[in-house]
Amino acid sequence: MPKRYPPEFRRKVLDLVASGRRVAQVAADLDISDQTIYAWRRQELIDSGQMPGTTSADNAELVAARRRIAELGAQVAVHRRAAELLKESSTPQGDTRRSR
Repeated sequence: MPKRYPPEFRRKVLDLVASGRRVAQVAADLDISDQTIYAWRRQELIDSGQMPGTTSADNAELVAARRRIAELGAQVAVHRRAAELLKESSTPQGDTRRSR
C-alpha cells in the first residue's frame, strides 16, 4: 500500500514546486518520489478545474459509495442465507400425516 502523506505536507511540497524549485530537487530533499509530486500536481490542476478529471471531492464520494454498496451487498447475502435456513427448517421432513 502506498505511503500516505498529510495534506499539509502535500501543500508545502506543491508550494515549493510552484515557487520555482525543481521537482527532482524537492523529491530528493524530502526523500519522496518525484512521480508522487507529479501526481499531486496533476490532482491539484484537476481540483482547480484547470484539467479534466475526477476531483478529490468526487473521488472521496465515490469511495464512500462503493464502501456502502459493499456493506449493503454483504447484508443482502446474510439475509438471503438466513431466509434459506429458515425455509429449510420450516419444511417438514418425513411427515406423512395430512393436516386437517
